[in-house]
Amino acid sequence: MSLTRKFAAAGCLAACLAVAAPAIASADPAPTPGPITVTLSADQAQFLCTKRLPKVQERTKKLVARINGDENTRGSTKWLQARAQKEKAAGRTTTAQLLTERASRRAGQVDKLNQINQWATDFSAKYCGGSK
Repeated sequence: MSLTRKFAAAGCLAACLAVAAPAIASADPAPTPGPITVTLSADQAQFLCTKRLPKVQERTKKLVARINGDENTRGSTKWLQARAQKEKAAGRTTTAQLLTERASRRAGQVDKLNQINQWATDFSAKYCGGSK
């Protein structure tokens, strides 16, 4: 890229910033969202109750079971910790540290997954005529 083009590109960028910066600075902050009401048609509710919620519940249960599995269950926290120990024994401390951190992050997902499953169960009980 020639020097002239570089200066032209830099000038255009500076001009855009000069025009956009005051507009952004003077913009009102975004209002905080309040409760949102979602209205579903009968077909949408039927689809949600019969197709989506059972899949969500099944998937969250499978993920929790995998995360809480033993060292032979690929993807479980114990499996990751066992891999970290092997890496550490082989002298690869950086990889071992990364695997240990991944195991702790993965263990932290169990509460979120259980909460999602509980929301799906509560919604199903309230709007779908019982848990399905």
